[in-house]
Amino acid sequence: MLLHLVRSIYPDVPAVFCDTGLEYPEIREFVKTRKGVEIIRPKTSFKQVLDIYGYPIVTKRVAGKIWQYRNTKSESFKEHLINGYKLKDGTISKRFSIPNCWKYLLHAPFKISDKCCDIMKKKPFKDFEKNNQRVSITGEMAVDSEMRLRHYLLSGCNAFQYKHPKSTPLGFWTTQDILLYLKEYEIPYCSVYGDIGARENGELLTTGADRTGCIFCMFGICMEKGINRFMRMQTTHPKLWDYCINKLGCGKVLSYIGIQYRDMFADIKIHKKQGDGEK
Repeated sequence: MLLHLVRSIYPDVPAVFCDTGLEYPEIREFVKTRKGVEIIRPKTSFKQVLDIYGYPIVTKRVAGKIWQYRNTKSESFKEHLINGYKLKDGTISKRFSIPNCWKYLLHAPFKISDKCCDIMKKKPFKDFEKNNQRVSITGEMAVDSEMRLRHYLLSGCNAFQYKHPKSTPLGFWTTQDILLYLKEYEIPYCSVYGDIGARENGELLTTGADRTGCIFCMFGICMEKGINRFMRMQTTHPKLWDYCINKLGCGKVLSYIGIQYRDMFADIKIHKKQGDGEK
């Protein structure tokens, strides 16, 4: 959608897609159908990131704090991460400390970090920008996360004052804005999202995935109700699910934080689908 919006004004703007190997296969195939899109790749695999740094779980902020705690030799810094910072007026600020409900993860039997996105997405793009003397236009929206909302409120759509300047023209857009734009302008989009439908109150929604991102990412999983992304993946992409849950070890991580990742009806659904295809 961003590509359509930008190229409607600047048709010669180059587009870049970072194939991390973590996207839905439908996303990668859809990108190949777009003209003038250069594909770049990270130098590090997701498995290497997990082995060296750890799993991306809960939220980026929490995972980052846990990684800092486990990798610092400063006892005072550890104290700040656990109990907060003492301000000049004597009060304690918990703003930069690890929430109480997640402190048990400090003793988890696996590595945890927020490094995945920096290594597999941000670094390849930054290298591309540096090598080609360009700055980026991205599709980030303030509604995506609390962190993106804070960044948008500080800089607006154009963060030209930063060390790594960028433009985020969709910063103030909502999901409803995106779906309405796609529908009204009849813009092709990836099949993994399904069709664009509407609830009785007129609210637009997709019949497939509502968000994609990295298919194995566990950030935000605790906020999902009902059928979560991994349960859905078991039905739609069983081979990727098996690789993620069993080969990469995400199953043991999800179990540790109390997240259900197996859809008890998935095998029945898959079997029925295969049976239908044989008729």
